[in-house]
Amino acid sequence: MTDQPLLEVENLRIDLLTDGQRLSAVEEVSFTIMRGETFGLVGESGCGKSITALALIGLLRAPLVIGGGRIRLEGKEIQSLSGPEMRKLRGNRISMIFQEPMTALNPLSPVGRQIAEMFVLHKAMGWKEAERHAVQALDNVRVPAPERRMKDYPHQLSGGMRQRVMIAIALACGPGLLLADEPTTALDVTVQAEILDLIRDLSKEQGTSVLMISHDLGLIANMCRRVGVMYAGRLVEQRNADEIFESPSHPYTKGLVASLPLLGSRAKHGRQRLREISGVVPPVSSFPGGCRFHPRCYAATDMCQTTAPAETVLVRGGLVRCHHLESSI
Repeated sequence: MTDQPLLEVENLRIDLLTDGQRLSAVEEVSFTIMRGETFGLVGESGCGKSITALALIGLLRAPLVIGGGRIRLEGKEIQSLSGPEMRKLRGNRISMIFQEPMTALNPLSPVGRQIAEMFVLHKAMGWKEAERHAVQALDNVRVPAPERRMKDYPHQLSGGMRQRVMIAIALACGPGLLLADEPTTALDVTVQAEILDLIRDLSKEQGTSVLMISHDLGLIANMCRRVGVMYAGRLVEQRNADEIFESPSHPYTKGLVASLPLLGSRAKHGRQRLREISGVVPPVSSFPGGCRFHPRCYAATDMCQTTAPAETVLVRGGLVRCHHLESSI
């Protein structure tokens, strides 16, 4: 890694326009990703992780719109780029692995052509040359017999192979930033490990930065150097990954970490029910005032119901939004 950030997100706000109202689905989200770094974004479903990634790559669709803030990629602001300008970046300098490759891939086109299209659009290659590069791209993601697989349609591939094709498309043009949105969803654990190893190895080889989005804390701990924890559209904690899991500061982060099963705990203490955070993430239309986590928080007070906490810089590094941090943290 270098000391220059590849991606800078500053006070990003994403609004939901519905029934004449403008609701804030994501607000005050700020983070940076350094060159060559893998940054994790975690939280329960509905916290705003995926729409944050879609905003970064310019794929938000009505009724969602960027309501404010700045997104800088390699020092250039991209949040206000026109459609054609964004298409030049998308797939070239910033790419995305979507949650479900079966719906992200074109079912009517062979996978080889879908990969080759990246070289035609962004590298101005002819189709013959692009297809040769597509074969190499499939080989890079460890697809066996890539020449034969070039002619396969998505439905002819297994889930793991479809995900490899998605990775080949995303990395075809050597992007500086890869957005990986739940890249191992619906895959068995063996294939999950293979996909994660593949992303890690390719990131190191090509120097690509990665934004890894997941609700799987084990995956994040394994892949990421720094982690941002998101709840109801706000980042509530940002710290180094080892510190997040060893000594979480925000009550929501503590709840997430406490819900993880511990290896050997059953043998030591007998059958134990996993701990859980009471309640659910509220919908955008019902975000509470003050701290949005207060209805589910064991430490909530009257202040939490009326006043949103500001970011607190921790002595050991990192940021937390909570009114009740211990002074020694």
